[in-house]
Amino acid sequence: MDGFARALLAWFDRHGRHDLPWQHPRDAYRVWLSEVMLQQTQVRTVIGYFQRFVAALPDLGALAAAPLDQVLALWSGLGYYSRARNLHRCARLCIEHHGGELPRDLAALSALPGIGRSTAAAILAQVHGDRHAILDGNVRRVLARVHGVHGWPGASTVQKRLWELADTHTPATRTADYTQAIMDFGATVCTRARPRCTECPLSNDCAALREGEVARLPTPKPGRAIPERATTMLIVHDEAGRVLLERRPPTGVWASLWSLPECSAETDIEHELARRNTRPRGERHRLPELLHVFSHYRLRITPLRLQATPAPGHIADGDILRWSTPAELASLGLPAPVRKLLGML
Repeated sequence: MDGFARALLAWFDRHGRHDLPWQHPRDAYRVWLSEVMLQQTQVRTVIGYFQRFVAALPDLGALAAAPLDQVLALWSGLGYYSRARNLHRCARLCIEHHGGELPRDLAALSALPGIGRSTAAAILAQVHGDRHAILDGNVRRVLARVHGVHGWPGASTVQKRLWELADTHTPATRTADYTQAIMDFGATVCTRARPRCTECPLSNDCAALREGEVARLPTPKPGRAIPERATTMLIVHDEAGRVLLERRPPTGVWASLWSLPECSAETDIEHELARRNTRPRGERHRLPELLHVFSHYRLRITPLRLQATPAPGHIADGDILRWSTPAELASLGLPAPVRKLLGML
């Protein structure tokens, strides 16, 4: 075990996180679920979602047997919904091809939907103590600063160098603790903004600190202007107070989630509602604009509230369109801005 690993483990024993809900018990299903939830999401946000998820779907078999709508509803608010769809697909593949378990082989586990090399390594290291290096965002930041690695970590040559360093430092003993230690350290000490360098056990060997490069490492992704889009969302109520929902296509933004009908402008409302066999009536009420920021663009949402009546004899198709009561909304997978809009009413 090298000095880097020894220093991190000594820090972890005193300051690391030892009581996270997926650590007790620390089985493959719970660790896998937590690792997927923690992609692009902080621990304090994940804890509540994790607890609700495992209360409803306590094991891989339960997840595989659950309808996708239930999985998306439990995920609603965490964002990046492809992660939830991949969890569901992965569980079903494990039932079909891996005896109802997550495979212990790194290559087989990495090949499953939404897992990949680093997540697979984190699962095997934490559950079984297998010696596999991880390279999530926290680890990339720590290694880039300590070793003074310049260049955007997404570039192939930089990524290759960081994987080499990650493997060099991963010890053959206490691998599970080391894996948790380096993730915790990056999340709480070697943070992206305002790192706590005076408390860092690696500060004497940190190239970024020595060269005054802490704020510039890791090198950010080359910037580009974030485009902006606009849409009008229709909050359509019937006489019973139900709201009209429409399932999103199976690919693209918010894939397979229930959302509100959309149109490009107010002048298109009549046409868009007619396509859904619904007739508007009464006044329309424009609500305050809502801005929702994705990783690759910003969406300006203009909400319009109105009443409508289903065409005579029309029954919404439960797979594409549905009229939902306020009580039913909690059990559906809805995009965060849609849930926010409906919750405000």
